[in-house]
Amino acid sequence: MKDQEKKRGLGGRGAKEDRRPRQGRKERPFREEKPARFQKEHRQSAPQELPDDVLVGRNAVTEALKAGRGINKILLAEGDKEAFSSEILNLAKERKIICQFVERSKIEALAAGHRHQGVLAYAAPVEYVELEDILAQAEAKGEAPFLLLLDELEDPHNLGALLRTADATGVHGVLIPKHRSVPLNATVAKTSAGAIEYVPVARIGNIAQTLKALKEKGFWVAGADMDGAQAYYEADPTGALVLVVGSEGRGTSRLTKEACDFIVSMPMVGHINSLNASVAGSILMYESMRQRLAKQNAVEK
Repeated sequence: MKDQEKKRGLGGRGAKEDRRPRQGRKERPFREEKPARFQKEHRQSAPQELPDDVLVGRNAVTEALKAGRGINKILLAEGDKEAFSSEILNLAKERKIICQFVERSKIEALAAGHRHQGVLAYAAPVEYVELEDILAQAEAKGEAPFLLLLDELEDPHNLGALLRTADATGVHGVLIPKHRSVPLNATVAKTSAGAIEYVPVARIGNIAQTLKALKEKGFWVAGADMDGAQAYYEADPTGALVLVVGSEGRGTSRLTKEACDFIVSMPMVGHINSLNASVAGSILMYESMRQRLAKQNAVEK
């Protein structure tokens, strides 16, 4: 029995293993392997490239505010109000920029691994202008002001496409609300194919009040809706004009419609009873340009 156990000794339970290296074979140096989970977490923590319209960190946002750069909105982490009240909040208030306190986790996700210090800002690719500046430029050109007002448009691709058409049709400026509207961002800039550099954009407060003020200056306000009293090509969209285009979902709001001098419709014979906002707006802008050029040619003759 003991002889059998001796024969089984090398492989038996409790037997000591022979740790000596085999002849002709070198021992590999010991190297500690990191757990796969640690390696995955390490890769995820590496900062990713930020979009062109995102700024993070207190210094970056503060300097952008001081330099007068166009800022659409600033996000601040909840619980840090005292830290921001003396600088960023005051600067934003002076420039009438929206500040919103959100959970820190939201900023963490948007910052994509960059050190944000509880501050993130959405910057505009170009500067916004004032409505008065747009009107002054039109006057300097000796042209009747032609404005495009977007009633709470939400899709950046639609805004970019409308800017592109606005540049092509001689629109002097585009008006967008400060709240509940897509701002100028990297997507808008890309979709506009460069038109964002040439078409001034102003942010306004209350749409109805803005339209009232423009009407007092001699503007006519034209809106588009399926229930319009006349077809768009039957109206006279010349002279000092504000062309209103509604949002993608609900179209033009009731209050905005009430502020319009006339509503035009776009006849359709197909199965779909509405057009994309950028398509409808482009058709109306081109019709206005057509009639303006026709009047100009008639005068020159």
